[in-house]
Amino acid sequence: MNESNLTLYVGADFVSAFAMSAFVALEEKGLNFDIELVDLKNKKNYLPKYRDISLTCKVPTLVHNSFALSESSAIAEYIESRFPSPNYKNIYPQNINNIARARQLQAWLRSDLLIIRQERPADLIYSDKRNPPLTQAATDAVGRLFYFANKILEGGTDNLFGEWCIADTDLAIMLNRLICNGDDVPLNLIEYVHKQWKRPSVQKWVELNHKQSKIIQSQLTQCE
Repeated sequence: MNESNLTLYVGADFVSAFAMSAFVALEEKGLNFDIELVDLKNKKNYLPKYRDISLTCKVPTLVHNSFALSESSAIAEYIESRFPSPNYKNIYPQNINNIARARQLQAWLRSDLLIIRQERPADLIYSDKRNPPLTQAATDAVGRLFYFANKILEGGTDNLFGEWCIADTDLAIMLNRLICNGDDVPLNLIEYVHKQWKRPSVQKWVELNHKQSKIIQSQLTQCE
């Protein structure tokens, strides 16, 4: 299967947690892909040119030849099926129960816990900014997050299912929103996130964020 025509559309600031998930999935798969930046702050994602590609007006969107797909978990499942082992690395567990559990976690992180994403946006991971204490509703949601994370990790701090999968990155991103804000997070979950953050694929995304931040800051300085 030709992988030479893969393009990932992401927000121009490299902050989106879901764009990061899709980026890490492609990197871990070992796929070659181009990146196109979308200016979300100026709502360029709502212009017809991008809308007609993504259908949802969101990032990330993956274009493979003439096929375009948005939503990060759908992208991960697509490339897992389209570029299977042994030629490509698996990004999901191979045990059917673990695959289902990984997808359950991905779906839950995206469909629930909105209040955590609102009170602890992903940009906190990349800045020194700190948000006010969590509301009670958010604190309750964090409690559910910690319970799920501890149950699925089964006391370990390396990977969810003994070997890395893309759900590890998704969980680490959600937890890191809290860690980087200075919120109370169990030590075992902090250790888990730190190990996940050291992955080369994750660090490559972080470096892109830092590089883009410097470019944006330079442009703002020139405008003063």
